[in-house]
Formats: sequence, C-alpha cells, structure tokens
Amino acid sequence: MRKFIFYLLLLTAISINAQESYFTIYNFSVEPQNEATVYKLVNDYYSTNKTEGVTVSFYENHFNDNGNNFTHSIVFSGSFDDIGNMYSLGNNDAWNLFLTKVNQHIKEGFSSAMGTSIASYGDVDTSHPVQKYILLHVEDGDAFDAAYKVFNSKHNPDGRITMMGNITAGQSPYGENRWVVNGFKDFKAAIGGANKLLSEQALEERGKGWDEFRSTHGGVTLVRTGLRVLLGQW
Repeated sequence: MRKFIFYLLLLTAISINAQESYFTIYNFSVEPQNEATVYKLVNDYYSTNKTEGVTVSFYENHFNDNGNNFTHSIVFSGSFDDIGNMYSLGNNDAWNLFLTKVNQHIKEGFSSAMGTSIASYGDVDTSHPVQKYILLHVEDGDAFDAAYKVFNSKHNPDGRITMMGNITAGQSPYGENRWVVNGFKDFKAAIGGANKLLSEQALEERGKGWDEFRSTHGGVTLVRTGLRVLLGQW
C-alpha cells in the first residue's frame, strides 16, 4: 500500500445525480508524535489552496474495531462540478511540496472511497463535531433511501444531525453500499444517542417509527460502526 493515500487523487468523481453532493474520503495512520505536524501541514495548505466550492474536513478516528483502526481521515465534499474541478487541477509546485512534507509524517495509507450524499436532517449549519459513522449493506437501495427519509423527517431530535449516502467505489469485501453519519455537539450527546435527546412521548413515537422503518427498509446488514471527531474544516 502506498505510504500516503493522497496519491489516489488521480481518481475521477463519478456522476450519479446532478442534485446530489459528492465526496471522496481517504483514511490513513499517523504516529502520535506526528499528529500535530500533520494537522499543521493540512491546515497551512488548505487555508490557502482549497478548490472553490469544495469543503475539506479532517477527522480523528476515535472509536473503532481492530479491522478499522486507521487514525485519521480527510474528506472532500462538494457539487459534481466542484469536486470534478479539484481532481482536474493536476500537479503544481505547492501541491508537490505539500505531498513531500506530509509523506514524511504518514505511517501508512489504509483505504479510500467515493460516493454521494443523498439526504440530511437537522441543523447542518451548526457544528456537530462528534460523529458516529455506520456502514451498511442494503439489499434494496430505493426502499432503504425512502424509509430513511420517512423516519428521519419525523424523528430526528434537536441536537443531532443525520446524513446518509451511498458508496460508489472503495467498498470492502463486505459490500457496504450505504453510509450513515449521526453528528452530535459533544461526547455526552454522542454517548447518549438520539434517545437521550427526546422526551418520553417523543421517544415512544420514535419507537413506533423505528418499527415501521425496519419493516420497510428492504433488508439491511450492519458492516461496521465507529466514531470520529472533527479536528479541522476548510
């Protein structure tokens, strides 16, 4: 595996739906003594060299199983045109210097993927830096997407954002084809989850909605879960 997964930036985003937003994600590992240096390099570069319309997010992979134990992720998100423009920039002196410096502090690359964002609920304009991510294999994508939208349009509590999308490249042998991210304002809220943010009556209604979701989502297998923390965003 290449030492630094940013070399995979030669990939091209795939068009699925012009109304969707697109993302690419790169997961890698950094030794503890190099974490501050890597963050500074990423911050310095993307503070002045970010592609217009593309959001760059840098995460720590905080809770994970031993098959998912990379330390950090960087995510690029934006419209089809904006993500495509980023991947069309090619080499330049600033980019090559950035790669050279960062490569010296990256232990190894882990994985990468791309896909789209299909739906989101909650106050996405407010920071929710502690995020539980869930990777799923769904048997009927259309049924799952519809059921997710029905459930979360009614039962997503204040204080949480939830986002869902698909994975178009970079799946593991387990076949994950949908991702869900539930974001919270702090660790306490993330530990409690959605149920702790609801009144007793709302919790009862959510339980009924969950039963309906399970009966209509078309079949889902859990592949993996974890929790990440947003370290920086540009």
